Amino acid sequence: MNLDKCNHIEKIENRIRKNVWKAQEEFNLIEPGDRVMVCLSGGKDSYTMLDVLLHMQKVLKNSFEIIAVNLDQKQPGFPKNILPDYLSSIGVNYKIIEKDTYSIVTEKISEGKTMCSLCSRLRRGILYDTADELGITKIALGHHKNDVLETFFLNLFFSGKIETMPAKYKTDDERHIVIRPLVFCKEKEIISFAEWKQFPIIPCNLCGSQENMQRKVIKKMMADWEQTYPDRSEIIFTALKNIHPSHLYDASLYDFNSFSTPKK
Repeated sequence: MNLDKCNHIEKIENRIRKNVWKAQEEFNLIEPGDRVMVCLSGGKDSYTMLDVLLHMQKVLKNSFEIIAVNLDQKQPGFPKNILPDYLSSIGVNYKIIEKDTYSIVTEKISEGKTMCSLCSRLRRGILYDTADELGITKIALGHHKNDVLETFFLNLFFSGKIETMPAKYKTDDERHIVIRPLVFCKEKEIISFAEWKQFPIIPCNLCGSQENMQRKVIKKMMADWEQTYPDRSEIIFTALKNIHPSHLYDASLYDFNSFSTPKK
């Protein structure tokens, strides 16, 4: 790799680390004594998240613990050795969970339909149970800035609600705290970083399902916007941190009845 390329990648690595630290400072993602479950799928995002959290752990002098967890859902062709070999090589504590959710999903979902929604629900339940077993205090997911924006528009256009992926939240049953350290990181930089690090990527198409078509539409819409209006995504993301409930229509967030026409 030439010097210019090395310098470019180093800048990307520094930006990713800086953005994760920014999320840490703004949302207090990880606290001293935490036992963090890093959910590792074998994709670029979760590998990058693990790499950055290991760096943070080193800087903070091991004030928190990391356990990498992967769910082997028994998809045909899943390469079982890749993640254990990689995690052992870098000295990370890990656990591989084997649950045949693939058979459940293929039995219940008609051929040609996307499997992602049911698969995600099953996976989430298993990971939450595993977090209980391991005494986990924080569950880390690898969603990035583009995921946050796409989810915002999916909810806006298809679900009629203003909502997206928060950097930190409690599960509905309040059993777990989930964090997303990469929410300020751009997908294109994660792609470049993962290629440079040569992470042993596991293909995400093993189940044979297609990417959600609505998300593909949103991805294309945002890519078109970005070409016509550079930095449009950054402006939209800033809007997610600049909310004015009094200028919206949710009476549960703003008491519109608190003021009325003065009586004469």
